[in-house]
Parts: sequence; structure tokens; C-alpha cells
Amino acid sequence: MNAITNQTPFASLDPDTVLDAVESLGFVCDGRMLALNSYENRVYQVGLESASPLVAKFYRPGRWSDEAILEEHDFSVELAASEIPVIPPMLRNRRTLHHFADHRLAVFERRGGRWPELGDPDTRKWLGRFIGRIHMCGASGSYRYRPELSIQEFGDDAREVLLDEGWIPAHLEEAYDSVTLDLLDAVDQRMEETGEVGIIRLHGDCHPGNILWTDGGPHFVDLDDSRMGPAVQDLWMLLSGDRAEMTSQLADLLEGYSEFARFDTRELGLIEALRSLRMIHYAAWLARRWNDPAFPKAFTWFNTNRFWEDHVLSLREQLADIQEPALRWLGK
Repeated sequence: MNAITNQTPFASLDPDTVLDAVESLGFVCDGRMLALNSYENRVYQVGLESASPLVAKFYRPGRWSDEAILEEHDFSVELAASEIPVIPPMLRNRRTLHHFADHRLAVFERRGGRWPELGDPDTRKWLGRFIGRIHMCGASGSYRYRPELSIQEFGDDAREVLLDEGWIPAHLEEAYDSVTLDLLDAVDQRMEETGEVGIIRLHGDCHPGNILWTDGGPHFVDLDDSRMGPAVQDLWMLLSGDRAEMTSQLADLLEGYSEFARFDTRELGLIEALRSLRMIHYAAWLARRWNDPAFPKAFTWFNTNRFWEDHVLSLREQLADIQEPALRWLGK
């Protein structure tokens, strides 16, 4: 799933190709095009003659199979049919996934918005209700082609990429090797202590940047990382600050969430385990994508001694955090 081609991805995706691909779906472009903030894929706002602009998303070669992309599309359509405010792909020529030259793309309605005000309790409760509705729908089916969030992929495989391919500076290699082994052991122990929990279809990357807020409330964008996993995966990335602050934030989120879906409080024990996996996986994601010219330009701090020194320190701090008692929710 995460195979990277030897060739530079998107090398042939020039502006003319983007416009030609959109026009192949029956739209008439007016020549305006704006690259949007996306690194894993390429996403553009494209102007149309006599119509509002649309958003065209070109999928990274070698990441997802067509079947896995279509599963995510079907989930988006299912959510929208349940009047959950997500942005599903447009249906063109009876399809949502299209091929043009060497590229795969989907087109979406353009909707604006701003980041949510997560410091506001009412906003947190609203988001909790929204995520609860997504999970109520997500629990009604399962993915066949998309994987489950796992220690193997996000922890062991990511760690091995960084060590085996020589990304860790020599003076930090032993420290990184040791702290990640200890951290993954702690993750494994925490998951074993938590026990078996429900696995559902998730948004998968539920951070504030993927939530657009308008006067009418929130809508989610970018289900590209959607996969099977525990419900708390879509909640913990909305928590920040010290333990007291996160406890208060969690209470608001779960107050809203529980209006639509049951939350298994045992999953609170997974928060720091999931955070640990994301930290390891994120560094490996940057390394795996370094052959994409957009990454060295955007992440200039990556692969410097300072980055790796700070990363190892953060992992050590995370090892202490994961051994702390889990957050509690007294709402239920």
C-alpha cells in the first residue's frame, strides 16, 4: 500500500494536464487554477466557465489501489446520504474515480471554511456530535481493501524504514533504536491491558486542519487516510495542553459524541499509545516521501541533526507519558 515508485511522483502533472483532465469529465475550465495545501496527493481549485470552481484531487501513485479509493468514496457518499456534512466526490460518467493519462483523480464541490475554535466548549460538543454521527455510520459496515490501524504498520515498519535506510544520524542511532523499542513495547502493553475494542470505519486523520467551520457548523474534508480502527483515533487529535486541559476537552467532545454513539471508555487507555504510533509514523512518512520535490521545499527542517535530536527527546518524553494513568471521563 505504501510502495513508492522510483520515479518522481506527479512529474508529468503540469497545469495543462490538470485542466485537460478536468475537461475530460465534461467541464469547461476558464484557465484559473490554484494549488491547495496538500502533500500526499495533489489538489487544485479549478475555475469553470459559468459555474463555481471545483476541487480536483490527483492521487499519489502507488499508495492506494483503485478498490481502496473507491471504498473511501463509497463511505463519503454513505455519510452524505445520512446528512452528515462531508464533501463526497462528484459522480461523472457514473463514476467517482477517473483516469487521465497516467493519473487518477476525483472532483469535489468547493466549500470554504476556517479552522474550528477548539478553545470553545460548545464547538467541542458540536464536533463530538459530528464525529459520533460519522462513527454511527462507520460502525454499520467495514472496509475490505483498506487496512486496520496497526502497531506493525505505524510502529515496527516505520521504525525499520528509518533505521534500515540510514535516516538516523550516527550519533543518535543507538538512542533512537532503544527508545523506539521501549516505546513500542509500552504501546503493545497498553493495548493488551485495554483488551479487545470495537473496530470501525474512521475518518482516520481527524486533526483541526481537516475540519472546516462555517456559520452553519463544521464539515470534514479529506478522508484519504480513512481505515479501520478504534473510535478514539478520531478524537484524541483534538486534545491538547496539559492533563487537566485535555480532560476538560475530552468531556466536551464525549458529551456530544454520546448523543449519537456509544463510547467504550476503555479506549481512553489507547490515547497515548496511538499518539506514540503517530509520532513514529510521521517521521517515516516524511522519509518515504523525500523523493517528492514538494517535501524538501515544505519540510526544510526534516533530516537535520536538530530535528532528530528533538525527535528522540520527544519520544523519550512520550515514553513517560504513555506510562501515566489514562485520562478519565466521568460523563457516563
